[in-house]
Amino acid sequence: MHKYLLVGTSGLTQAEGVHLAYLVASVLFILGLKQLSSPKGARKGNITAAVGMVIALGTGLVGLHPSSTKIILIVAGVAFGLVVGTVSARKVKMTAMPQMVAAFNGVGGGAAALVSVEEYARLIAHSSQAVVFVLTVVFSVVIGCVSFAGSVLAFLKLQELMTGRPVTYPGQQVVNALIVVAILAIAVFLIGFGTSVALVVVLLALALVLGVAFVLPIGGADMPVVISMLNAFTGLAVAATGFVLGNTVLIVGGTLVGASGTLLTKMMGDSMGRSLGNVLFAAVGKVTSSTGASTGEGETRSVRTGTADDIGVMLAYSHKVIIVPGYGLAVAQAQHAARELASALEKRGVEVSYAIHPVAGRMPGHMNVLLAEADVPYEQLKEMDEINDQFKLADAVLVVGANDVVNPSARNSPSSPIYGMPILNADQAKNIVFMKRSMRPGFAGVDNDLMFDPKTIMLFGDAKDSLNKLVAAVKAA
Repeated sequence: MHKYLLVGTSGLTQAEGVHLAYLVASVLFILGLKQLSSPKGARKGNITAAVGMVIALGTGLVGLHPSSTKIILIVAGVAFGLVVGTVSARKVKMTAMPQMVAAFNGVGGGAAALVSVEEYARLIAHSSQAVVFVLTVVFSVVIGCVSFAGSVLAFLKLQELMTGRPVTYPGQQVVNALIVVAILAIAVFLIGFGTSVALVVVLLALALVLGVAFVLPIGGADMPVVISMLNAFTGLAVAATGFVLGNTVLIVGGTLVGASGTLLTKMMGDSMGRSLGNVLFAAVGKVTSSTGASTGEGETRSVRTGTADDIGVMLAYSHKVIIVPGYGLAVAQAQHAARELASALEKRGVEVSYAIHPVAGRMPGHMNVLLAEADVPYEQLKEMDEINDQFKLADAVLVVGANDVVNPSARNSPSSPIYGMPILNADQAKNIVFMKRSMRPGFAGVDNDLMFDPKTIMLFGDAKDSLNKLVAAVKAA
């Protein structure tokens, strides 16, 4: 069939129809991304982007004119992906969502790299290619493999299949520098002096090693930033692959992911009060002790503990209560119990809101999604800048499984690894209830001086169980 056969009665050629369909898919990607910027539109945004992806896949089949054998392979791949994606989305726990994001992100980067290698091997065997083509292949392979290997390591750390603490060794930066130099040398040769599929494979292997070396010294406290950054890498790799294949929708989709991931990485770094270089090279997360954890005379300070009954009465007779959720709430799957406590307090006329720190949990927006799952009204979810001035008006603040995001050391202790990180002003409330399983430090590995504050009451135990006890106490008050 001639490639310029009219499509329907529109007067469009097949080639023009393909470009138009890609344009529609690209617009849907942009609209979906816009809708994802708000919890209210997040579900609709996912559907919008998914429709765009269906259009892009279908158009790709029409535009590529694959053989019947390739069509079978493509359909089989799509079917396999649908099954894995659906099962993962339904079975994965909210606490494991960051791991799933890391895994899926890594798959995208790896796929982009492999497609570029295959296209390079296919075309270079017939004739030499333009410098721009080779440059985009090299870029896609390096960035895609760094994203893949880094995402795998992030998955292993988040899944606790390996230590979440920074892993460092003498001469680490020198080794990393040598790997980068080797990658640059191969890239220069391929772009300017010769062709070699074998060297592209070596480049791929070195990029994988670099991805591992890249994430190895980064601790769990910085995983939200790392995930955002690797997501941006995958987007850039996909966009470069789009240039290799001459595929418009890949270029647009990859650029959207790369740009949004880059902006999110910058925002996350700002929320932690740290530069990207500090995140990558400071190895924050080694176990240290805050200078405020002792009296300075060798005496360890004690903490004040309370019972659920006493704390429940205090909350019931408060006028304003702020709940600060953290990863501990996610681990205990206590979001529904937190919502029930808020409802019980609201029935008594107590004003309740939730303070959301940008890096609470293990990925951007983790707490927002978790609480939305429990049908917490979006209006009660307050971002850090919006709610920080309200803490001093709160009768009580309930810290549920959070740690570093309320640690005063970020303000008061220049020697602290998290010094300069913007935090929630929980210490300014009249009363502070700190719910934790133990006195163990958070991801950053530093003790929290807020636990030793005279206004703080520690309520030890599983977050879900403790919240349920507080609900009963509030109702009985």
